[in-house]
Amino acid sequence: MSETERGSFTLPGESGYEELTLQLAKRWGADMIRDSDGTVLSDELINAGYGIYSTICLIRDHNQWANAHPEQLQQTFLTTEPRSATVESLEISLLEDFYREQFRINESPESMKYWQVFDRTSNIEISRDSWNYDPLTQTVTIRDIVPFHQYTVNFLAYRIWEEISMYNHLTNHWEKEHLMPLDPRHKETRDYLYNWLKNWCEEHPATTVVRFTSLFYNFVWMWGSSERKRNLFSDWGSYDFTVSPAALKEFEEEYGYGLVSEDFINQGKFHVTHMPPGRRQLDYMEFINRFVVDYGKQLVELVHSYGKQACVFYDDSWIGLEPYHSRFREFGFDGLIKCVFSGYEARLCAGVPVKTHELRLHPYLFPVGLNGTPTFAPGGNPTKDALEYWNRVRRALLRQKIDRIGLGGYLHLTADYPDFCSCIEKIADEFRTFKKLHEAGEVYTLPIKTAVVHAWGKLRSWTLSGHFHETHMHDLIHINEALSGLPLQVEFISFEDIKNGALNHVDVLINAGAYGTAWSGGGAWKEDEIVDETARFVHNGGVFLGVNEPSATDGYQTFFRLSQVLGIDEDTGARVCHGRMEYEIETIPGLIPKGVRINGKKGLFLTDQETSVLAEENNVPSITYHPFGMGAGIYLSSFSFNNINTRMLLNLILYSRNRNLDQNYLTDNPETECAWYPDCRTLVIVNNSKLPQTASVKTEYSVVKTVLAPYETIIKVM
Repeated sequence: MSETERGSFTLPGESGYEELTLQLAKRWGADMIRDSDGTVLSDELINAGYGIYSTICLIRDHNQWANAHPEQLQQTFLTTEPRSATVESLEISLLEDFYREQFRINESPESMKYWQVFDRTSNIEISRDSWNYDPLTQTVTIRDIVPFHQYTVNFLAYRIWEEISMYNHLTNHWEKEHLMPLDPRHKETRDYLYNWLKNWCEEHPATTVVRFTSLFYNFVWMWGSSERKRNLFSDWGSYDFTVSPAALKEFEEEYGYGLVSEDFINQGKFHVTHMPPGRRQLDYMEFINRFVVDYGKQLVELVHSYGKQACVFYDDSWIGLEPYHSRFREFGFDGLIKCVFSGYEARLCAGVPVKTHELRLHPYLFPVGLNGTPTFAPGGNPTKDALEYWNRVRRALLRQKIDRIGLGGYLHLTADYPDFCSCIEKIADEFRTFKKLHEAGEVYTLPIKTAVVHAWGKLRSWTLSGHFHETHMHDLIHINEALSGLPLQVEFISFEDIKNGALNHVDVLINAGAYGTAWSGGGAWKEDEIVDETARFVHNGGVFLGVNEPSATDGYQTFFRLSQVLGIDEDTGARVCHGRMEYEIETIPGLIPKGVRINGKKGLFLTDQETSVLAEENNVPSITYHPFGMGAGIYLSSFSFNNINTRMLLNLILYSRNRNLDQNYLTDNPETECAWYPDCRTLVIVNNSKLPQTASVKTEYSVVKTVLAPYETIIKVM
């Protein structure tokens, strides 16, 4: 391997396995060696001539300080499961439903002022005069109850086991004490952590990159007492684990109004990222974000003062670290690292305003994967996993440059998997090739500007709430994954952006999601200005592509407020006695590839004679096209990411723009895709399937025909 083929790869090293580490570093072309959680680097590895990339999780592994300052641990609001009352009083054990090794009740007066008890049947708060707390039994007794009503208690609890450490302890058998998370909201803790980091920098002179495992606050992950329901609630975008009496007091002083526990608990539903945020939620998020930025940039500046780079891992304790927030640049991070399973996660990383964008590939070098199945263990197949994950990520890397890739975990696990080592060697070389192509010039993109509109807008570009396997039930995550590798210009906008003229610079607007969700929009569609602006946009030549229940809201003659644009609406029950317009399936050559599958939806009916039905399921339209002025409305009853459906999505966009599906630099086989780099006249063709495929690509020079092995990449210089 020549020097030009090396670099841009971060390898997890491991003390005691120096020979293996150095062999794989050379074989995979690594230029950086890192420690992973649960591993250390020996002097031999530190002095082997590689850059040293050190991992720190700032708020954990300080148990001596935590035990001395238990009131400065991180906290959260919890709520008990509803309990039914049958007599005049009801006793509720607060921690009965929760994993007791994760939580401890905060019984301080500052905490209890935020506790609330609710009659959930009548949805009213119970007066404090009607309940009391017994610290000996850790129970709340409610008096003067209404028989057969259900009651819950909202209370504050300390988190006494940092969740990622807890997960690894139980899943990957970390044998170490239960690490407690510190809350830097307290000045004493901030000063302690700052001085700890200062000492750490002085004691690690060989470290060239400090890799913050995010910063302070983990995404919410509440565990239950029952093994049948261990995961009570998790949301990768939730700010619930940032709360404390100190934070609530500061918030009230700054914003002029106070928050209560029910502002977080929300009838036990919490404020999941998949639902439109309210004003109080957005204010609190902004408050936390400002704190994380202000303290975080002090730590980054400290790292820089020692001549080291500071990079941040966008997972785990990332809350308040919104990479698409307007203040993110203020941190001063040199790079962002994102663990990826899918293409949209790679695009998320690639668009963040930092110098270095790095992907941590999967599978992670642990015996068991995130879904609990074996990886580097009997029954696991890490080579198969690596190829499938890379196949998804590769599509996105062809569209936007990433600067580095790497792995994490226990490197010694790879010793018994030579096929995996060969697979990573090939992936690393392929990645460096893609990087060079981007450095040579821009990739060709169709002149179509596509915007995705949802309640979060740019703030949550290329994401929903977690990884693909956690948010797979939402149409939009599948749309994001499809878009991540398509030759389109993509941006994410909010409904407020629509009112501010964002559609004046867009060709296609996508709105995908179920009624009431942040992704469909919920109450935003009650604003006539948003409906009017979107209809004007389409009438003047734009395209509105709606999936599932786009523009859906209640209280109007139509369920889809843009039914006049889409030419289709959904009956939620009120029109069950109304007639339905008859139709015939219209076939447009080449538009809907063979094998497309769109799940049907009950209640859909046409609202305009000009609506074309392109596909149906169970005698209900599933794909429709409706001309509206100079533009068009496209409707899909659902969307699931796969190779065929992704090509169908692109075809619909192309057809709605200029009726021309015969474009240069598109493959003729939906199982394959290509990318054209005009400055170096290089065409990359990839097989996105696990079967051999043929592909033909029309270019301005000639027609390129090729045969591709499963998952193969072929590069042609024209």
